Amino acid sequence: MLVLAGVCTLAFAVQARDTLPALPPEARILAFGDSLTDGVGGSGENYPERLARRIGREVVNAGYNGETTAQGRARLPGVLRSVRPALVILCLGINDLSRELPHDAIRDNLVAMLESAREAGVPVLLLGLPGRGSAMVDPLFADAAQAGDALLDAHSMVDVLANPAMKADLVHLNSDGYRQLSERLADVLRERGALDPVERR
Repeated sequence: MLVLAGVCTLAFAVQARDTLPALPPEARILAFGDSLTDGVGGSGENYPERLARRIGREVVNAGYNGETTAQGRARLPGVLRSVRPALVILCLGINDLSRELPHDAIRDNLVAMLESAREAGVPVLLLGLPGRGSAMVDPLFADAAQAGDALLDAHSMVDVLANPAMKADLVHLNSDGYRQLSERLADVLRERGALDPVERR
């Protein structure tokens, strides 16, 4: 069984996209999502602001508290037109999963958002979220990333949410959690080619 679990984990890691284009210093990143992007629970801290300071790029916080993937699907095209980002970091689905909405609908909404970004010529880093009652990424995020040609980060948000010391409540991160998330995302951006590994940390 342990071998099988390892094979499944590797399968989830295989994506249509495994790198990101380099982001010049003037590039703008769009952080799009719900309360986990907005920064609820962080006592004024949120990951987009911390990430911006860490990587020296503008990161626009387009988090909307309580948003579902269906609502994000309707909102994203207008935000893309307004912000004109060079990269989208997408984190949506926690509200759908907590309400036990159908996985197929969640996946379809995520894929539609990824296609909206692709039509706008913008690559996407999709943050995976844990399945309900699980400490592992829900497989629907890997399915969506592969269908929508996005790079899946299956660990950053999942691992921080699994650490009680990083959480303000059952769902939201505290200031330490948002700090750690920003550090992990900066590492992912470097590892996947969006940032030069020797840039300031």
